[in-house]
Amino acid sequence: MKRCLIIDDSRIIRRVAAKIMFELGFEAEEAENGKAALEAVRVHMPEVLIVDWDMPVMDGLAFTEEFRKLPGGARPLVIFCTADNEVDYIERALAAGANEYIMKPFDSEIVRSKLTILGALD
Repeated sequence: MKRCLIIDDSRIIRRVAAKIMFELGFEAEEAENGKAALEAVRVHMPEVLIVDWDMPVMDGLAFTEEFRKLPGGARPLVIFCTADNEVDYIERALAAGANEYIMKPFDSEIVRSKLTILGALD
């Protein structure tokens, strides 16, 4: 089963995203900030990451920049997930290494469409 790491400081968002990803055929792991996520990916590299922008300890932008430098960090798909929809935010996320960008609140159809576009669904 493919693995997904959901990185968000909101427990509710992590649980909703985990449920959606499970329904799409992924095993989901959760991290509450970028620092915890870096520790998790060093243990097991997921195929997909859903990353919140605004988190304590280490935000999503800093995480993605560090993640992409790790051995094997260039391959997984990174989907940024945030309430900020300004073009500058989207451009910065993509420049840091994100493959796609979704807005909160999101639902299973939005996640499915992004994963389909990225070729992550069988």
